[in-house]
Amino acid sequence: MKSSPSSSGISRRVIVSTLAVLPALSMPLLTVPVRAQSAAQSDGLSSWNDGATKQAITEFVARVTQPGGPDFVPPAERIATFDNDGTLWIEHPMYVQLAFALDRVKALAPMHPEWKEAQPFKAVLEGDMKALGAAGEHGMAELVMATHAGMTTEEFQKIVTEWLATARHPRFKRPYTELSYQPMIELLAYLRANGFKTFITSGGGVEFMRPWTERVYGVPPEQVVGSSIKTKFQMRDGRPELFRLPEVNFIDDGPGKPVGINEFIGRRPIAAFGNSDGDLEMLQWTTMSGGVRLGLIVHHTDAEREYAYDRNTSFGRLDKALDAAPLNHWLVVDMKNDWKRIFAFE
Repeated sequence: MKSSPSSSGISRRVIVSTLAVLPALSMPLLTVPVRAQSAAQSDGLSSWNDGATKQAITEFVARVTQPGGPDFVPPAERIATFDNDGTLWIEHPMYVQLAFALDRVKALAPMHPEWKEAQPFKAVLEGDMKALGAAGEHGMAELVMATHAGMTTEEFQKIVTEWLATARHPRFKRPYTELSYQPMIELLAYLRANGFKTFITSGGGVEFMRPWTERVYGVPPEQVVGSSIKTKFQMRDGRPELFRLPEVNFIDDGPGKPVGINEFIGRRPIAAFGNSDGDLEMLQWTTMSGGVRLGLIVHHTDAEREYAYDRNTSFGRLDKALDAAPLNHWLVVDMKNDWKRIFAFE
């Protein structure tokens, strides 16, 4: 998830906080060495259209993996970080974790009859998004703490797993885990095949993502960095457990992303992938550090196959980062023209 103003009154920062100049490529994008041409033919990026964007990706990988080359990067330092919402899977018409929180309110409502008259729960139960937006940060905090805390980490993982197995996207009528972007799945695999270690660095809740990221993306839970709420160790009935508290612990969004990368990964990435202003600082931290670096932004331009949005949206706003892209030589993926297909089921 990423920071964005919301016309409905729910800002990206509010959602995240309660949910727990060097060129990237110094070689001209259209000048591809023989090794990069060969890699492009066997790179596994079959869902990408041939063109400058795909070419720049394979060129970058060829340069940093060429033993003895001037830009060679040892495998241990080949760190690539990926945002999740809007970069690896769908984030419209709302962030998936927000949809989860709203469904949790409805599921818990029978045990809380007082919610029928208490905002913001009343707004959720009545589907009144305007009233929900008017509840602001305090209201969102109430929703999230009521649905994400007060249980063990194992209990929360089970709830998330069960919800993902049954929840369906309102437009595509498919499980959210089927709405991951096939070109990005291929890119993750391509980087790993070339000695990269891939991490997710998302504003979404770390424990919301960890139950399924390995199955969907091939990224194990220990390589997922995200926002979190506080937990405490306790013994209950003679058994040790971690209990989730209704307090924010860390926000892995915007300027928090480089902090999270440093704290939980311990190496500066040489490649970073995002799609909104919430990824701006991660892209800056990655690419403005000397040497050959790759920054990439997924631009949602395909209203027919997915969604088209950038500067004027409540979820995944792309404004400052879009303006910064050409100045910093970040690649901007045109979803409509650069991707042959968006989802695996197409």
